[in-house]
Amino acid sequence: TLGTQTDYRDGETQTDPYSPEYVVPSGSVPELLTLAILTWGRGLPAGLAEVEMIERAREKRAWEATLPAMDNASQIAKRRKMMDDMERKEWAFREQEIEKLQEVRLEVLKKLLQRREENQNELDAKRLDDHWQNHQKAKEEKIKKIQHDCALMLRKLIAKRKNVMGKLERRDIIKEYSDFASQTYAPLSRIGYFPDNHSERYVVKNFYLNTFAGLCELEASLPDSVTQVKIKAPKPKHTTTKTGFIKRSARLEVELAQVHQALLEKKNKVKEPKKPLRFLEKVEKPVPRPPTPILEKPSIEEEETELAVICLQKLLRGRAIQNMMFEGKEKRLELIRELRTTHALQEDGQLLLKAEEQMTLALQQQHDLQMHKLSSLENTLAREEGRVLANIFDFLSKELVRLQEERKIHAFVMLAERQRRMREAEESGRRQVEERRRQEEDEIFKQASGRLSTIESYLEDIILSSMENTAEEQAREEIQRMAVEINDIAYEIESRRTRLQSEEIVAELVYDFLIPEAEKMSIREKVRQSQRKHIYAAHQIILGGTE
Repeated sequence: TLGTQTDYRDGETQTDPYSPEYVVPSGSVPELLTLAILTWGRGLPAGLAEVEMIERAREKRAWEATLPAMDNASQIAKRRKMMDDMERKEWAFREQEIEKLQEVRLEVLKKLLQRREENQNELDAKRLDDHWQNHQKAKEEKIKKIQHDCALMLRKLIAKRKNVMGKLERRDIIKEYSDFASQTYAPLSRIGYFPDNHSERYVVKNFYLNTFAGLCELEASLPDSVTQVKIKAPKPKHTTTKTGFIKRSARLEVELAQVHQALLEKKNKVKEPKKPLRFLEKVEKPVPRPPTPILEKPSIEEEETELAVICLQKLLRGRAIQNMMFEGKEKRLELIRELRTTHALQEDGQLLLKAEEQMTLALQQQHDLQMHKLSSLENTLAREEGRVLANIFDFLSKELVRLQEERKIHAFVMLAERQRRMREAEESGRRQVEERRRQEEDEIFKQASGRLSTIESYLEDIILSSMENTAEEQAREEIQRMAVEINDIAYEIESRRTRLQSEEIVAELVYDFLIPEAEKMSIREKVRQSQRKHIYAAHQIILGGTE
């Protein structure tokens, strides 16, 4: 008939499932008892792994039932062979399980490494942000300093511009005291005046104010009218509320009545009649005043500038007084608090103040310890940042040197290619000159040997030689044009060429041009040596014939 409400959830009060007592008959081995090692939370409720384990246990029991008896040697050998096969299967299964565990651990390790890398990237980004913020702060401070120096130099230039001629002026005390923006009323700190200097003069040092006993004595000497203030409410002259306050409407009515009465008195005021003259009086003429000096009227822009400067000076003066009062209040804040607290100090209050003082000291020590830890941590981070930045700058400098060397090598390759082309052109020119000279010598030799040639053959030779010269000039122009086109194409290819292609071209030039050219030069030299004796004999014959 009674119901209760528990303070706990069912999940919090849930225990392990109930396992009743059991009795095993003799001669029987229930399969369920093989799972006695499984308990709630450790295999129960059964999952896929537990089901596979149960199936393997069943298969093993079935296998054990099929083992042959140990009656003779053949049965023993067969039994040993079956056991060896089963053992190999179990070892293979265990290796698979170990591989699965290793894969799971590898995945977990990959996730941990990825998480650590993400944390490291976040930390690096944070350090870079802190470094960037420090640079920004330094930049802002530098800009502020530049602006301050600029303002200082502008003030100096303005002051020099006021007195360009460098004339000495006498101090005008009347002008300084008549101008509230002068140095007399608002001195500037940048010219050496510091209003907060010697502030210890104004510190109140009194026995009655600095000690608790003096405060108690001072309080006892004061009358009750000072310590116990009695405020009397003013007696209302007009309509008042229940609490004794004058209504706003009544106050307005009284003010309107006073204004109306003043207007009536002014309106009804009777003019006094003029008094008759009793006797003549001599009116002395006043001494004539000196002529009033007339100043030039300043321009509107100068007047607006002067008004703006006066307003700015007033603002600065008020701000300076406000800052002075605020700094004085901040500097005497402890004294103010002490004066406020000493009026209400009692024994319990002193104990509370001591406890607060101890707590404050403990908090201050804890804060100092935290600041020390933070400073050490910042120093460590700054050292690591410097090491990382040094490595980065070292790598960048090495890369810059490598790029410069690569560009130098590329320039050297271009110069070598250009010299090669120039040498090829010179060699082709020399070869053409040699061939032309050889043809001329052959023609001279033919003409000297063939005295019976006619004028027609001579003219044909001249025509052929002119045709050959014309064809040679046209071929030379065509070759030069093609050389220009090939050079443009080569320069375009060189501009798009990579370092690997450059190295391949240099290797091809070495193996395809320099070595064959050296062989050609050696062969050419041998041919020249062999032909020299024939040329010498021809020269001797020609000279003998001409002689």
